[in-house]
Amino acid sequence: MGLSLQRDEPVSAAYVMGAEMVRMGRHPHSSYVGLAAPAVIAAVQSAGLSLEDVGSVACGHSFGGPLLGQRIMSRLGAGRIPVTNVENACSGGGTALRTAIQDVESGRVDVALAIGVDSLSQFGKGTLPLPERDVETEIGLVMPALYALRARRFMHERDASVSDLALVSVKNRRHGSTNPCAQFRSEVTVAEVLASRPIADPLTLLQCCPTGDGAAVAVVVSEKVRRRLGGPAVRVLASTLHSGQYESGRRDMLAPEITAESACEAYEMAGLGPDDLDLVELHDAFSIAELVYYEVLGLCKAGDAVQFLTSGSSTYGGDVVVNPSGGLLSRGHPVGATGLAQVVECFAQLTQRAGSRQVEGATIGMTHVTGGGIAGLDHGACSVHILAADGVR
Repeated sequence: MGLSLQRDEPVSAAYVMGAEMVRMGRHPHSSYVGLAAPAVIAAVQSAGLSLEDVGSVACGHSFGGPLLGQRIMSRLGAGRIPVTNVENACSGGGTALRTAIQDVESGRVDVALAIGVDSLSQFGKGTLPLPERDVETEIGLVMPALYALRARRFMHERDASVSDLALVSVKNRRHGSTNPCAQFRSEVTVAEVLASRPIADPLTLLQCCPTGDGAAVAVVVSEKVRRRLGGPAVRVLASTLHSGQYESGRRDMLAPEITAESACEAYEMAGLGPDDLDLVELHDAFSIAELVYYEVLGLCKAGDAVQFLTSGSSTYGGDVVVNPSGGLLSRGHPVGATGLAQVVECFAQLTQRAGSRQVEGATIGMTHVTGGGIAGLDHGACSVHILAADGVR
């Protein structure tokens, strides 16, 4: 059951009016500042603004060190701007966006910048570091292992096969093949996915998102600024953030409550439901995750995820296009940048500027990102946003 939405005072509308990113990939010689600065400049300029117009900055990352946002903005010559640094694991970028939205909705500023950036090539290859004293980390329950357990449970309860899991990777690599910012732009077959190196049975390499580097930025503006500039914009209908609830003992691995609650609140806030969505950028860190989230986000009924995928309901020409960018599996997953990279895709789609991967007639989009592994929690944080083409709501 979702949380009831209570607001003591009305809020002003917030719009995303510029959203840009750098191509994700392995850039071992690029600093955090070097990754983020081009995206900041491009986003601000595309909105028709300058850095002097920015009233606040929120910077999401996981591994960039202290005062990262200040380092980025000072290198760009933009000092004195209030900067909030956000560490919320994979939800860092989504949380930074929520912070920027709140600054605009409250009337504190007319222009807020949300930055998401991370460089994972610093860790080489393999899984990302987790807190060593976490009990699940100590027994080896790193992220690939956790999702492998989910996959096994899903296959048992849904009578699904390893080929069904692989089809998620096939779809998202096909979507990502036309995204110039994607880390991987080549299509794959089910046979290639299943023949790739085993990671955590039944998951193979091509069913796991890659490590890499990248940055994405969104410019959030008030109604006043949107009207003054008059350029392409998308309205923020909902912005939610939930933390996980500790539970000891058995947990239903196919019903992550943190995503269910975040989505329920977002639908209530936006005044719409999953049937109204034209596209969804969701957290497909592993192939099994997308299948689980189909059901939890309400895109299909519980138990129908495989049929939803195999029928083509989650791709072009279907009910809703899921991960038109290629998702984490193809676009890449530089942790703190992911939530904002999803917004970059939604912005392009809802302003009809996505080129060959354009979702026809797209007017409503959702982004969903979860983050963090903590013993006893489904996830540490989950951020969901619902965006609408300007003039739709």
